[in-house]
Amino acid sequence: MASALVAGGLGFLGSHLTEALLHRTDLEKIVVVDNLWTGSRDNDEFMRDPRVSIAISDIEAFRSEQSFDEVYHLASPATPDKYSVQPARTISANVIGAFRMRDLVKPGGRFCYISTSEVYGDPLVSPQPESYRGSVDCTGPRASYDESKRCTEAFLFECNRTEGLDVRVVRLYNAYGPRTRWDDGRAVSNFISQALAGKPLTVFGDGQQSRSWGYVDDLMEGIVRLFWRDPIDYVGPVNIGNDREVSVLGIAEYVASLVPGARIEFAPPVAQDPTSRRPDLTLARRLLPGWDCRISYEEGIGRTLDWFAQRYGHLAQAPAEARS
Repeated sequence: MASALVAGGLGFLGSHLTEALLHRTDLEKIVVVDNLWTGSRDNDEFMRDPRVSIAISDIEAFRSEQSFDEVYHLASPATPDKYSVQPARTISANVIGAFRMRDLVKPGGRFCYISTSEVYGDPLVSPQPESYRGSVDCTGPRASYDESKRCTEAFLFECNRTEGLDVRVVRLYNAYGPRTRWDDGRAVSNFISQALAGKPLTVFGDGQQSRSWGYVDDLMEGIVRLFWRDPIDYVGPVNIGNDREVSVLGIAEYVASLVPGARIEFAPPVAQDPTSRRPDLTLARRLLPGWDCRISYEEGIGRTLDWFAQRYGHLAQAPAEARS
């Protein structure tokens, strides 16, 4: 029987990953570590199982007398409104957190890391294959997030090369879905929370910057298959995302169409906001036969809106029941 450590396990993605781990019968213990910076204690409802214990702590400061067969590193903010305000904390969570978790892996254990499409910067190539080295600014306003993800990838791949550490790294594209916080900061959740609160949907710039919006269930299926379910001997990196590219304005307009009275308001552009994001999924489809993002953004946003209205109804001012 194996043990697992999940850093960031009370967060949006971390709670989905922990819930997926609970479907396994070969795990006797799962330790979830989260400092609640961007996670939510409410997400523990999806992991009420005697095998799970929760520690409220920075992963860098977490101490354990035991080591683990598997560690999963998701301890990082993912939105500029968080990491640009606390860049040192962001870098520490990713890099120092990875060093700490490396010390907690048993000999022969596995280290799984959720990286990001942000490592490609503002890409000059579309779609972006894993071999693309990116168009990045290591001193810009997004650098604390982008570069700490790149550094953590480098650390893990070097541990694999020099020590034989079993590593799995995915680069995730624009995840959204249920269990995001009201103040999460991602575009989809921002638009939904603004619409439900009767506030204008804020679009920065002209909104033509595009993203590849991946519903969490689809993304988690790819992650789970790569991290443990499929017999894959490949360290990564592997792009996991939806290769249907849609503008930010298009997403805002769709959310506004679902909430009566919702309107869009434009604001000055955000510095160094990437103009596009689209994954090349050739490698993922070869490694994970049959996997794809099957839930359209229209369906996924509808599901997410319903979840927000149910979970955060006390914060909403506008009706959320209309569908057209």
